[in-house]
Amino acid sequence: MAGWVLNKYLFLIVCSITLIGCNTGTMKKNSGKENTYVILIGLDGWGSYGIQNSEMPTVKRMMSNGSYTLTAKNIMPSSSACNWASMFMGASPVEHGYTEWNTQTPIFETPTDEHGFFPTIFALLKDQIPESKIGYFYEWGGIGYLCPPDVLDCMEQLPQLSANKEGVEHIGNYIKNEKPTLTLIVFDEPDHTGHTAGHDTDAYYAKLTELDGYIHIIEQAVKDAGIYNDTIFIFSADHGGIGLGHGGDTPEERQIPFIMYGKNIKKGYNILSSVMIYDIAPTIAASFNLILPDVWIGHSVNEVYKKE
Repeated sequence: MAGWVLNKYLFLIVCSITLIGCNTGTMKKNSGKENTYVILIGLDGWGSYGIQNSEMPTVKRMMSNGSYTLTAKNIMPSSSACNWASMFMGASPVEHGYTEWNTQTPIFETPTDEHGFFPTIFALLKDQIPESKIGYFYEWGGIGYLCPPDVLDCMEQLPQLSANKEGVEHIGNYIKNEKPTLTLIVFDEPDHTGHTAGHDTDAYYAKLTELDGYIHIIEQAVKDAGIYNDTIFIFSADHGGIGLGHGGDTPEERQIPFIMYGKNIKKGYNILSSVMIYDIAPTIAASFNLILPDVWIGHSVNEVYKKE
């Protein structure tokens, strides 16, 4: 009798473990937060000082009506590929392996997902919400290596995007026609202006004003698509600059804006917590109620969200 009771309990334990395993397996798919869209806009070389000293009426309006910090930090070195990778991969170069300005593949062996990449926010969204649609638009070729192309519904390099209204309107038409769940747009300015005319110069701020006009075109496209009230806009950068360069550890090079505006985002809220560039991917994931990979070290900036 005792043996029968023992076997009965062992059977129940095995069944419980099996059910737990099944539940864990199905956690990969979820319904997300319905009718939520995210537009992530990155400006290469946009230090926080560029907000305070430039005329950017569109961005500043969103900032004042959204949540923001001008003391977000990038990772070292304060250069492009390693920081864009950190933004998209929720981790630092120690984890994802993109360590230099133009790193195209990890320099050491790293954990990879089924797409052969260190987990990105793009693959995370597509894997957990397969019906999602993702658009990826960039100007500098180096950023094209930082995302598995098989998870993207549209991936386009648009040369001279930072001085090309037609290119921006092309992106706007994509948003109006396709209503993508997640759209990434990365301009390669004001970085070039910073390298030629200098950061913290009239030319640098004039370029930011021009870029703000392009951002306004994107905003209008979201309105025309009929998804404005369900959209979250996120603005940030890979690094700032000092003099004609960047890569160092000065505040001018390392402090970047982080701005969120739109659906369920607090208005006029100055973010109190410390924000790192690798917190951006987890914050986007929170917008869609995604389950984070264990290898990410970033955390969602949850304080920006209104209580539902």
